[in-house]
Amino acid sequence: MKFNDFVSTDAIRADLSAEDKESVIRELVQGLVKAGEIREEELESIFAAIMKREELGSTGIGRGVAVPHTKHPSVDRLVGTVGVSSQGVDFNSLDGEKVHLLFLLISPPDRPGDHLRALENISRQLRDDTFCRFLKQSKASKDIMQLLEEADNNQFVS
Repeated sequence: MKFNDFVSTDAIRADLSAEDKESVIRELVQGLVKAGEIREEELESIFAAIMKREELGSTGIGRGVAVPHTKHPSVDRLVGTVGVSSQGVDFNSLDGEKVHLLFLLISPPDRPGDHLRALENISRQLRDDTFCRFLKQSKASKDIMQLLEEADNNQFVS
């Protein structure tokens, strides 16, 4: 599974303004609504599902990265977005550090394999320090998309 398979280019946010976990997740979900990836009437339900998942344990996986995600019946395929927060967001991460890179995923409940493959791809790419550093320095959505394409083409991970 490649980033290009699920990341909505129009939903990418290179300059997240939210300063707390709930607000940053809402900002990313709203980006997916504006990009036409999810219906506006599903926004609150999807937001609530992601927050419920966060109650089970933070998706802040460390090294300045969080991967908030959920399964939701309103989507018929895996959709996702990426956000960069220059100031960082407290996400109750495993390492206690603020989160600067967020990968938000929403998948249909009947497609767990896609969900797992996307999570696997994200975690594999995020092990590369150069990839993470470039993402954190991105100032525009097109720059983020270019980095994701380069990662899809194995230009980072050996």
